Amino acid sequence: MLRRAVRWAQVALLAGVALTLGWVCLYAVADPPGTPLMLIRRMQGVPTQGWSFVPLDRIAPALQRAVIGAEDSRFCSHHGVDWEAVDAAMDEDEEGHKLRGASTISQQTAKNAFLWPGRTWLRKGVEFGFTELIELVWGKRRILEMYLNIVEWGDGLYGAEAASRAYFGVPASALSSAQAAALAAVLPSPRKWNARHPGPYVARRIGILEQRAAIVARDRLDGCLRR
Repeated sequence: MLRRAVRWAQVALLAGVALTLGWVCLYAVADPPGTPLMLIRRMQGVPTQGWSFVPLDRIAPALQRAVIGAEDSRFCSHHGVDWEAVDAAMDEDEEGHKLRGASTISQQTAKNAFLWPGRTWLRKGVEFGFTELIELVWGKRRILEMYLNIVEWGDGLYGAEAASRAYFGVPASALSSAQAAALAAVLPSPRKWNARHPGPYVARRIGILEQRAAIVARDRLDGCLRR
């Protein structure tokens, strides 16, 4: 009986690994039909608004740089997890400061594409596995392309194309540096903050992120995205 249970556990584990790898490989070449968060929001009564998946080349470099400056300045140099940011966040926690996020764009993409929202150790562990896989299989361009197309930018708003049109009436390819910084500025709390009508705090963030995006361009911190 025990031997049979162990055998079934091994089969289940191998099947899970195979399905996970197959899912990641599929999304390396095919765009997703949606995300777990989109499904959850629909179940909560929040419909998806005009979502459209567009290639990275049709998303303004200004937005790519603003998001890197806002969310993960070492995106091109780490391998999925920014251990320097993790160490800094843990140090701040030990000193009694409010714990800040240390998730990279790669980790956020893994979570958004494959997983459910949450802060449990189980979900973080699964997220880590998916992060390592997409870094290995997708590469940086596909990771950022996926991130910019599925990240939440407001109630029912997902992806750069839908957000650009909803907030500014332009396609993602035509965003100005100020508009790009505004979109990047609201990412920490997209259902609370509004890119078109920012309050004083978000307005300050926009100014800071315009400067950070310029640094990303100057120091070629987005070099891994250029062909």
